[in-house]
Amino acid sequence: MSDSLFADASQRFAQALKYVQISEDAIEHLKYPKASLQVSIPVRMDDGSLRVFQGYRVRYDDTRGPGKGGVRFHPSVSMDEVQSLAFWMTFKCAALNLPFGGAKGGVALNPKELSKFELERLSRGYIEEIADFIGPDVDILAPDVYTNQMIMGWMMDQYSVIKRKISPAVVTGKPLTMGGSLGRDTATATGAFYVIEAMMPKFGRRPQETTVAIQGFGNAGAELAQLLWQAGYRVVAVSDSQGGIYAAQGLDIPSVRQFKETTRSVKAVYCEGTVCNIVDHEVITNQDLLALDVDILVPAALENQIMAENAANCRAKFIFEVANGPVSAAADAILEQKGCQVFPDILVNAGGVTVSYFEWVQNRSGLYWSLGEVNQRLRQRMVEEAEHIWKIAQELAVSMRTAAYVHAINRLAEALAAKGTRDYYVNGHH
Repeated sequence: MSDSLFADASQRFAQALKYVQISEDAIEHLKYPKASLQVSIPVRMDDGSLRVFQGYRVRYDDTRGPGKGGVRFHPSVSMDEVQSLAFWMTFKCAALNLPFGGAKGGVALNPKELSKFELERLSRGYIEEIADFIGPDVDILAPDVYTNQMIMGWMMDQYSVIKRKISPAVVTGKPLTMGGSLGRDTATATGAFYVIEAMMPKFGRRPQETTVAIQGFGNAGAELAQLLWQAGYRVVAVSDSQGGIYAAQGLDIPSVRQFKETTRSVKAVYCEGTVCNIVDHEVITNQDLLALDVDILVPAALENQIMAENAANCRAKFIFEVANGPVSAAADAILEQKGCQVFPDILVNAGGVTVSYFEWVQNRSGLYWSLGEVNQRLRQRMVEEAEHIWKIAQELAVSMRTAAYVHAINRLAEALAAKGTRDYYVNGHH
């Protein structure tokens, strides 16, 4: 799977290069990760046996600041996948003007098979192995697929034990009591919501007349569904890894969430009696959901959901990528021909890394902000960068994705040029 991931990411980079003035040095510099680490993590299991897990951390680029990126626990984690995600993070941080470079980490395992004790030993073991490779000024970790506040807390604690000093800024997405930021757990969804709210009026769309389908009813997807529902959008379908539900007249999102939280699935979502609205709904598959005739489609699950094979079935007018890389490069071309506007992950889901940056700043200053302050700063940054990227897309007559990469590459190129490029050394430009 992930071979195509890095190829895809590189293809988008190449696509954007046609529209930027950038030195050969910068292009050469961005072709390779700065540093990659692969580690073995021995874990004593609850039954006394020993298992060794493979862990990874890649710092792709740190021209604009320390590396920043999540850690995922997933069976498909590989060096190639982690490198691709670190490459993406480099552009995401630059697109949002954060003083960070791109990094990513992961451990290959199915976390659902481990007890809480085993997960804690694994999380601490991962930090034991990579402690010299990370740090508040070097590379900062964050939650990703199947990692959460609790796991981030263990990781921060282990790093502090190793360094013999409390180091909250090495990890973001921590519990509040350990220096986490208000609004971090919902930041990805909140940021995506601000982008949707800023972009839809450009097409003359009003919430009441806009239908939405959301693939992935996890942390980001469920929260975004709630925000859209509250704002008056008609959310007609949601799905999780087990399958999805559809109701043409719109779903009652709070009831769906309540049901999902008590039973861990969105199937048969409407509970008995008066607790929630009884709405007729159809059970649909994830593939059905991607092909629904809706205004907005939000892929908020895993990468590579809309591929060359199924892109033609896609009938949405707008796609907002809340997952990382849910639409392949080949699918992009098909969607563009169909007149579907794709708003790229490196803008839409950047709320998470933006509030991670705010958390890091709060940790370093020791001054903590209210939820209102966090969201106000998040809205300002998401809307400002979305407008910038929109302007580039209009001026160059390119897709929003290419515009986002152009925006990011320009910032990276400026940072690289500040250190001196061939042009400077050979032609003596000042």
